[in-house]
Amino acid sequence: LREPGLNLRVVQLFRDPRAVHNSRLKARQALLRESIQVLRSRHRAEPRGPPRHHQQQQQPPPQLLLPPGLLGGGRASQPQHRAEFFLGGALEVICQAWLRDLLLARRAPAWLRRRYTQLRYEDLVREPRAQLRRLLRFAGLPVPPALEEFVLNMTRGAAYSSDRPFLISARDAREAIHAWRERLSRQQVRQVEAACSEAMSLLAY
Repeated sequence: LREPGLNLRVVQLFRDPRAVHNSRLKARQALLRESIQVLRSRHRAEPRGPPRHHQQQQQPPPQLLLPPGLLGGGRASQPQHRAEFFLGGALEVICQAWLRDLLLARRAPAWLRRRYTQLRYEDLVREPRAQLRRLLRFAGLPVPPALEEFVLNMTRGAAYSSDRPFLISARDAREAIHAWRERLSRQQVRQVEAACSEAMSLLAY
């Protein structure tokens, strides 16, 4: 970031964690291995030094997002519940990483603030042209009319397909913003909000 010859700019994209969890649940099997890797990254990043019993006294236990079946006494051995368990735990790790980034950005020196910006997915969907212009100005790039038209078309498609989350196509992205409200249970929503509350607050979610 400090290398003048690179002129590197960083755009960090965020999305409502409740919507993230909903999307990840739809592709739970495809993301199972990725979720396990994310969980392992937390264990590798944990500080070492104090004895194990001292760490347990200082640190609260992880609040993994459990699927509803487990809360009612279900068994974790079922593949669907096991996948949801790993997905929920991975989301908590992701939110913790978001929080570290957000706090770092708030305390960043001027040279870093000039090269870093944040974007919420919801803002891009609601105001695609305005947000695109802001990002390109930040990057020092022109705003081609064809690119504006492309972004508008991709976010204003005829419908929103929730069955194929990895399909890149024009869709009504405004509907995708609120899809979690219809698909997540109250218990799942409460769990996400509990695990990601600090990051959600800083992001005005």
